[in-house]
Amino acid sequence: MPAPTYRNFINGQWVDGETTVSNVNPSDLSDSPGEFAQATEDQAREAVAAAKAAQPQWYAKGLEHRYSVLLSIGSELMARADELGRELAREEGKPFAEGKGEVYRSGQFFHYYAAEVHRQIGDTADSVRPGIEVETWREPMGVVGVISPWNFPMATPVWKIAPALAFGNAVVWKPANLVPCSACAVAEIISRHDLPAGTFNLVMGSGRKVGNSIVESPDVDALTFTGSVETGKHVGATAMQNLTKVQMEMGSKNALVVLDDGDIDTAVQCAFAGGYSGTGQKCTASSRLIVTEGIHDRFVDALVARLSRAKVGHALDEGTEIGPVVSADQLEQDLAWIEKAKEEGCTLAFGGERVSAGTDGYFLQPTLFTDSNNRMVVNQEEMFAPIVCVQKVADYDAALAAVNDTRFGLTAGIVTQSLGPAMHFKRNARFGCVMINLPTAGTDYHVPFGGRNESSYGPREQGQYAREFYTEVKTSYLKAM
Repeated sequence: MPAPTYRNFINGQWVDGETTVSNVNPSDLSDSPGEFAQATEDQAREAVAAAKAAQPQWYAKGLEHRYSVLLSIGSELMARADELGRELAREEGKPFAEGKGEVYRSGQFFHYYAAEVHRQIGDTADSVRPGIEVETWREPMGVVGVISPWNFPMATPVWKIAPALAFGNAVVWKPANLVPCSACAVAEIISRHDLPAGTFNLVMGSGRKVGNSIVESPDVDALTFTGSVETGKHVGATAMQNLTKVQMEMGSKNALVVLDDGDIDTAVQCAFAGGYSGTGQKCTASSRLIVTEGIHDRFVDALVARLSRAKVGHALDEGTEIGPVVSADQLEQDLAWIEKAKEEGCTLAFGGERVSAGTDGYFLQPTLFTDSNNRMVVNQEEMFAPIVCVQKVADYDAALAAVNDTRFGLTAGIVTQSLGPAMHFKRNARFGCVMINLPTAGTDYHVPFGGRNESSYGPREQGQYAREFYTEVKTSYLKAM
């Protein structure tokens, strides 16, 4: 049976593109989830024009309507978490349990922002001038461009789309070309709800053509992007030509500190979940483990034992803990990082090889290096791989210095049973998110998410902080006559 063909969604219609691309299951290269239409630059511009025309209509629908639509979308995502989670795991490669959880969390985002629809409360004030009253409130930006990555093909775009719609904006979304199946599933659900045609648009294709058409458009009022630092800098510089409001989540080089008094089991669990879940393909992954001397050897031995028990395999196989990497290009890059670590003098403690898992896929052993330091490239650049490097340091002060020795600043964690270093770390780790006795990977949807330095730019994502990006403030002065 031939693979199904999926189309773009523009101005309320499913439309063909100029060409199609095949999606490949990284767990089984003989399996294709489908063929996906590639939009033209003109179609991307049509989508922006449709969004611009539809946005006032969507905003005029009012609070209760927007609340009901978002609530219904979220409920369908949660109800179909098993089904859609399998398709997500099939196209991206993360284990089924993670895929199912991602879909369910996506539904929770819609539910959360459905509730935020009703939190439209402004402020009033007396003017410094007698007889004048002042009122402030928030209004939608207008057209929001969404450019999303492949590693969280549903959750990341949804945590952008849901607040955009909640606050009355229209959306033009370009997903990563590696994961279009999840994008089409979200679009199909949204398409069946009562939004004016053009309020939500899906345009699939390359960043060079489709992405740039959105970024360059003077009719896009706000642009939210998640991807690499290099691409983010291009996006920001290009969008600035039109003074487009920009929000960007980019690279990271996260660290987990393990102190001498840390609980070994907790430390191993945090290191494994933070460094290897999602095959290490997370912006929150802790690829640097900074461990004090007194616990270093015991910790490394315990982590190696845990890695030796980890099941690497097909994303849909029962018991799989680590699925394949997402693509052939990503696998090639991962293997190059392994060689780079060896060249720089790291000691291979576990892994480092491709794995045979019963199907032809991009399987790689979870890999652990020791004897590393922050002067090494592998401890300064984001690898986006199931590869973790351990650094041995003398004490807490040396650990904190190593943690902060990075151009990034997204997430950092510490494992300790002492309140003093935990509190000091929380205050002095120069990162946007700090975890105590928890993996660096794993955040809640109702609180702000984002980093510092080259990890993030612009207002925070998620929670009530999202309104800072998706709305603008209006101030009104009134004098009675």
